[in-house]
Amino acid sequence: MPDRTHDFGHYGAQGERGSQAAARILDSLAAGIASPVTSRRGLAARLRYLTRSDTGRNAMTEAGITVTPRTLKAWLTGKQTPNKANLTKIDTAYRTLRRHNVARYLLGRLNANGGTRVEIHPLDQTHVPTPHQRVLEYRRLNIRNWDAIIDAWAQQNTQALDNAWIDQIVNLGSQWGKYEYVGSIGFAA
Repeated sequence: MPDRTHDFGHYGAQGERGSQAAARILDSLAAGIASPVTSRRGLAARLRYLTRSDTGRNAMTEAGITVTPRTLKAWLTGKQTPNKANLTKIDTAYRTLRRHNVARYLLGRLNANGGTRVEIHPLDQTHVPTPHQRVLEYRRLNIRNWDAIIDAWAQQNTQALDNAWIDQIVNLGSQWGKYEYVGSIGFAA
């Protein structure tokens, strides 16, 4: 049985951890507001999203936004613009709250009808010397239980996400270690 890869890329292989690829897809599914936080429209939309609930205001506090209600009102009306540090904190608070709010929806969609099929595209070995190349092929895996993956993603816990991902790809059989790092993965929710 393979163990986890400790020295990825030693011979020139290129790819990313499967858990990172899954997180990127989940992030795109939870994207929300398309306008950047630096635009007036993007800032106003994020502030409305964050200020309409106690959970949103808590997310702002956790992100380190400590402004007076008067300043917040000036931001909302467009009379004042936050500095770069606060813009970054607003965007962080928005993304954190968005992940939290979308997680339950994604979990329902991904677990529905017996799970979701994941396509795993192997890593790039074009720079690996021939004697060190592995035989890799495109694989499909049906993940039936996304609970641990979505929970770790929503909490932005990369180690727990990686562990949850590995717990699923071991279902590929004895060759699962070849797919810990991937060129890309795909799934739809």
